[in-house]
Amino acid sequence: MTSRHPNTQHKSVIDADGLQSLIGVLRDEGYQVIAPRASDDAMVLGQVNGIEDLPVGVRDEQDGGHYRLVPGGGRALFEYGPGPQGWKRYLYPPEERLWRARRHGESFTIEEDSQSTDKYAFLGVRACDLRAMEVQDKVFDREPQGDPRYVARRKNAFVVAVNCARAGGTCFCVSMASGPRAKDGFDVSLTELIDDDRHVFLAEAGSKKGVELLERIDRRPASDTEMSRADAIVSQTAESMGREMIADAEHVLARNLESDHWETVADRCLTCGNCTLVCPTCFCTTVEDVTDLSGAIAERWRKWDSCYSMDFSYIHGGSIRREGAARYRQWIAHKLSFWHEQFGISGCVGCGRCITWCPVGIDITEEARTLRDGEKDL
Repeated sequence: MTSRHPNTQHKSVIDADGLQSLIGVLRDEGYQVIAPRASDDAMVLGQVNGIEDLPVGVRDEQDGGHYRLVPGGGRALFEYGPGPQGWKRYLYPPEERLWRARRHGESFTIEEDSQSTDKYAFLGVRACDLRAMEVQDKVFDREPQGDPRYVARRKNAFVVAVNCARAGGTCFCVSMASGPRAKDGFDVSLTELIDDDRHVFLAEAGSKKGVELLERIDRRPASDTEMSRADAIVSQTAESMGREMIADAEHVLARNLESDHWETVADRCLTCGNCTLVCPTCFCTTVEDVTDLSGAIAERWRKWDSCYSMDFSYIHGGSIRREGAARYRQWIAHKLSFWHEQFGISGCVGCGRCITWCPVGIDITEEARTLRDGEKDL
């Protein structure tokens, strides 16, 4: 991956026109600019052509099994928290054809799908999602051979992060050391500053590409007051987290694989897989082979899958995780514990999406705490 590290010498201030110019420069460079947009009563990712496509004065309400967009009453463009979609859908699409075979008489040829040349600029990436990209880098960009499609898209991506000015109801990024401030992994980061007579963004370059982009738009040096104000906004966000993950989750989960509590969770869990679909780090897939009606063309597709699917753990003789308790245990234990052994990092970034989009409001932080507290009662 391209190295992206913050450079505190490149802090400047841009206004709304500067943000419009930033989008314009990225588009001129051949990037598809992707940002959260208010659609279907949620913040979903889509292509934007300018700031007129960004939501103005919109907040969200999030809690276990609850999500609503509500008027914020102001001019803010980034006053909401993580929506149901993670940025991985552009780096690691939900469906992707791997190859196609064509029959020619008694023989056939294999047509490999070429690596993606799409250039994406992600605008509005939160710190938790930056960490999610780092986690997926460890999954897909590994030696001796990673996923070439993912690597190509990641290399071509330009990342504009936004520091959170408001904590969501299910956020717990502070306890996962993944937010709310974007510390690395970005090309440019923005902190939105609004008062009665102005609406500006403190912009920080985090890579050489970020420095070059900021040099092409109207900006001015940031004052000490503006930098202090930006720090205060993020600090306030950090102090108002809605939830907290226990500090020793990795070992608590590993010690409690035979706990009776899994059956208690299973009584509520619908095994719908929502938590895996909205999670920005889940990477499980299945492979499907399809043919046309004539039998002349066959294709192999990779599609997102979930460890909640009965077929996911199917081997000869049947699924090895038939019960809902086993499937939930697999998900949370892998996310919080086994991931450390595999990749040297937690698979959870504290975005809270799995809590918000669980139909029955199962809370990953609460379940980890319950397992820990259960040990004290033994």
